[in-house]
Amino acid sequence: MKAMIIEKYGEKVPLVMSEQPLPNIGEHDVLVEIHAASLNPIDFKIKEGKMKFLLNYRFPLILGNDFSGVVIKVGDRVKTFKPGDEVYGRPRKNRIGTLAEFIAVHEEDIWQKPNNLTFEEAASIPLIGLTTYQAFVDILNLQKGQKILIHAGSGGVGTFAIQLAKLLGAFVATTASEKGYDLVKSLGADLIINYKTENFEEMLTGYHAVFDTLGGEALEKSFRILKTGGQIVSISGMPNGRFGKDAKLGWMKTTILSIASRKIKALEKKSKTRYHFLFMKPSGEQLKVLKEFIEEGFINPIIDKVYHLKDADQAFNYLESGRAKGKVVIRIK
Repeated sequence: MKAMIIEKYGEKVPLVMSEQPLPNIGEHDVLVEIHAASLNPIDFKIKEGKMKFLLNYRFPLILGNDFSGVVIKVGDRVKTFKPGDEVYGRPRKNRIGTLAEFIAVHEEDIWQKPNNLTFEEAASIPLIGLTTYQAFVDILNLQKGQKILIHAGSGGVGTFAIQLAKLLGAFVATTASEKGYDLVKSLGADLIINYKTENFEEMLTGYHAVFDTLGGEALEKSFRILKTGGQIVSISGMPNGRFGKDAKLGWMKTTILSIASRKIKALEKKSKTRYHFLFMKPSGEQLKVLKEFIEEGFINPIIDKVYHLKDADQAFNYLESGRAKGKVVIRIK
């Protein structure tokens, strides 16, 4: 099968088209012919070696973390799917590789593709959808009438997050530039802050939650807008000791994370709030819920550009430039 691989980590390391063996499937696995995949910030972080502390991969490495496609073969003990099923999903962290013609995934990590979406649209959903659902439902327990700030509302995660937060009944503030204003407004944002000319930390107060997609200074300033007992979920900030313990990373890595995240812990204590680092988990059951939201018209995919597999390097560069409004998708079949 054709696949886009890297032979080593590095910012300037190119993705190379390569012939790779067809993946084998286990008794609970499904072999999927991939029609489309999408790119996410974690992809270029993996490519550049920034995730080595948490993720350990061998080379050559096929990149890509979510997909849509058609089941062509199932393992002996698979009961949920059959050949011909149109599915979408996010493979487990040790089984990534969606920038390829085929992938073997555990049946628990996929679900039937939303009927009203194309393969390209469906491929844009799994990682951002599961990340946001787990942030809002599993961690924040976001309720009707609560106020949430979503950073970078016009980005791939932000466009989905605004829609889900509004579906849950929250008041949504978001940061965006002039170019992203109309998009985030159309998605339902109640308050839009121009991050180039305005300071969100001076404009907002008494918020229940922040969904941080940026990390760094934006994350640190976010503690200032929370009410007592408020919560931050970050997908770009520093993993803390609590995450290390929950993820069972072992004593040494957990201790390192605890030391490295001391500033975040101090901000938590000072503001009497709680910080969560989220590394989302695959879930076919949650993809089933998202499929229902999408088919009922509550959430729509937002796609910026679609590239062919051979142009995946260009797609990576475009995503990393920060200019994308919505998702960047790779068409494979």
